[in-house]
Amino acid sequence: MNIIISPSLLAADMGNLEQELNTIKNSGIHDLHIDVMDGNFVPNIAFGPDQVKMLRAFSTLHFDVHMMVNDPDRYIKAFVDAGADSITVHAEACTHLHRSIQVIKGFGKKAGVALNPATPLDVLRYLYSTLDVVLIMTVNPGYGGQKNITKMNQKIKELSEVKQAGDYQFEIQVDGGINQHNILDVMQAGATNIVIGSAAFQKNKTQQNIEVFHKIIRDASL
Repeated sequence: MNIIISPSLLAADMGNLEQELNTIKNSGIHDLHIDVMDGNFVPNIAFGPDQVKMLRAFSTLHFDVHMMVNDPDRYIKAFVDAGADSITVHAEACTHLHRSIQVIKGFGKKAGVALNPATPLDVLRYLYSTLDVVLIMTVNPGYGGQKNITKMNQKIKELSEVKQAGDYQFEIQVDGGINQHNILDVMQAGATNIVIGSAAFQKNKTQQNIEVFHKIIRDASL
């Protein structure tokens, strides 16, 4: 079972970012989930292109940029220039979703679409073949540390069935309230890329936490 763990930068110690990123890399992590928030589409502000560029200067991790912003097309090039490897936009925030995906792909980057809990899968019906990532939000976006909405497991399962039926290649990513107690549930529903925030980044426990997640995944594969 090939499961990607993507620690969320939002939960990291902002005063020790280089050390935090080195810790997760040394723990076998290859992907970093970077939440971009504009204080408009979501009620919080976090991480712009300048911060991503700063991080890129000392990290070789795969930068997975999750744009929780209105009209994300305005910022795609800036994040590409800053060092993003993949960019995910919200279906709810795009006026022309297909065009937004084309813009990202035009820069040679992986493209994804995120769906809030209330947004049905139907909005992606004509896009599945163009996507590298479909992100199912398992909380309402905007803040870290929220409780997972367990009803989203059914949505993940339905997406997994769509993927198999169409032989699509996109990753099924989940984000929101994932911890050591529920990670198996989202995996069993079909998630292949799992964003983990406060359950991963904890002072003096980050490496230990990630090792526990790796063990859970290994044991599930036996």
